[in-house]
Amino acid sequence: MEGAAQLSLLLDGPFGAPFAGEMIAEKQGYLAPNVTLRADPNDPDFVATVARQHAIGVTSGHKFLLAAWRGVPVTAFGASFLDTSVAIFTLESSGLRRPADLVGKRLGYRRASEGDVIFDAMMAQLGLPRSQITKVADRDTFDALRTGQVDAIIAGLGQEPSEPGYVRLNVIKPQDYAIHVPGMVYFASSDLVHDRPSAIAQVLGSLIKGWQFVYSDYTRSVPVLVGFDPERLNPDRVRFELQQQRGLVLPPGGRIADYDERRWRTLRDILMFAKLGQEEVPLAQSVNYQLLRDVYRRAPDPTAPRAGSGEN
Repeated sequence: MEGAAQLSLLLDGPFGAPFAGEMIAEKQGYLAPNVTLRADPNDPDFVATVARQHAIGVTSGHKFLLAAWRGVPVTAFGASFLDTSVAIFTLESSGLRRPADLVGKRLGYRRASEGDVIFDAMMAQLGLPRSQITKVADRDTFDALRTGQVDAIIAGLGQEPSEPGYVRLNVIKPQDYAIHVPGMVYFASSDLVHDRPSAIAQVLGSLIKGWQFVYSDYTRSVPVLVGFDPERLNPDRVRFELQQQRGLVLPPGGRIADYDERRWRTLRDILMFAKLGQEEVPLAQSVNYQLLRDVYRRAPDPTAPRAGSGEN
């Protein structure tokens, strides 16, 4: 049987809210017994590792596409975050609420990161002078923002402090300014996608079911997630992060794990604009849409939480 051989599902980061769907799928037994879930947060060449092991991986669309252009034989087939989690944070008291307000200010960032690339693309699209923004490398922490070392930082939604009494923050989202790119994507070695499509589809269906469980009832999902690492994962913090990232998993009018060609074209153009690479491998060879369509066609779930619906 095609799906019986052992298969690894690797996460490009530690266990936590960004991988909640994968964690729930494993804990609730949605994944087949032959599928092993593993977090691999410190691999500098994560995409190539997934390809070499003929495994399934979860990483940023940014990291995936750059690796594919370098010739790593991988294919994306779905997304856990349909849009990027990148955002720009400022102190509410600063009055900095729009991209135009950042001109002449100090921005904490990380060089060549997804956030750095997307920020530059947003400012360029809006016709704002990037040369008039002072970028401060490696000052992209909320502590640097709070203590006035910088006026704004680039960070991921859900990374912001949640403790009571913390200074209030403003959030500038690139999505609000027509910058839409894939966030966290599911991918596998191209050979695996070609040779074992049914196994890939089975895993993808299990992950969709996992995300449905996550957002159907926090009173059930949060304890399961915390159980992965009780010493490190705090229930209140996990719930907060899930709430912050909900719109990335279930955007209005979207389906879990879905993405579209427009987002990929935008990401391609942004990476080329940043001169981080050239499209050596066409998108049509790197991104598969049919697997996800087949999963939804074969197993529609009318009980799935809809985008924009409430949760317990």
